[in-house]
Amino acid sequence: MPGWRWPSLLVHRCGGALAPENTLAGLRIAARLGCRAVEFDVMLSRDKLPVLIHDETLARTAGVAVAVPQLDAEHLLATDVGRCFHPAFTGETIPSLSAALKACAELGLAANVEIKPAAGVEAETGSVVGELLRARRVADSPEILLSSFSIEALAAAAAHVPELPRALLVESHTPQNLALALQLGCVSLNVGCNGLEAKHVSDTLSAGLRVMAYTVNTCEAAAQLTDWGVCGLFTDRPDLLHARQT
Repeated sequence: MPGWRWPSLLVHRCGGALAPENTLAGLRIAARLGCRAVEFDVMLSRDKLPVLIHDETLARTAGVAVAVPQLDAEHLLATDVGRCFHPAFTGETIPSLSAALKACAELGLAANVEIKPAAGVEAETGSVVGELLRARRVADSPEILLSSFSIEALAAAAAHVPELPRALLVESHTPQNLALALQLGCVSLNVGCNGLEAKHVSDTLSAGLRVMAYTVNTCEAAAQLTDWGVCGLFTDRPDLLHARQT
């Protein structure tokens, strides 16, 4: 669509299946493969620093059954999330949002910042992320797309940085979700690929929004979605899909 400059392939959670999720190591691997855009999740520490993590606990990524919102940033930034993925990544820790944005800028990666609030702090998380992005230095800032499943978080972030493009994340396409994305001033509806149909894509494009789909891990699915008009694919297998594009 005219005016849409975003890369068509975004590496899910920084590195997809090739690196510990939401880490700087993942960003480096994505860049090394020649990818031009990544997606990552942002949550607040107890002392309100935005850090990269998907789950509300460290159980899956660090093997520690502790809730992220109960830990200060100092603790989280020192938490090893590489060892559980593979011993080769031992010592890879949770990065701050600021560190991830700086790395993206240095590596030439556009960043889809998914606001992933813990339960009960949706608006606060969006507001803190928006404030950080508003205060960022141009030299440390890649091209950014904001997204969230949380309407409250996305609206709160947009209040601070209305100039940044944003997308509503949804599990499936419905007329109600499309209407919400339009009300929020989004440029894209980011939707799960399971159950997505050509008509859903067509209806969204006709409404003036782009469609980005997650999580697409086969060349066959990527080809079909692209043929339908999906303009962005989130993938865990950038090694496969980037090779298809080049």
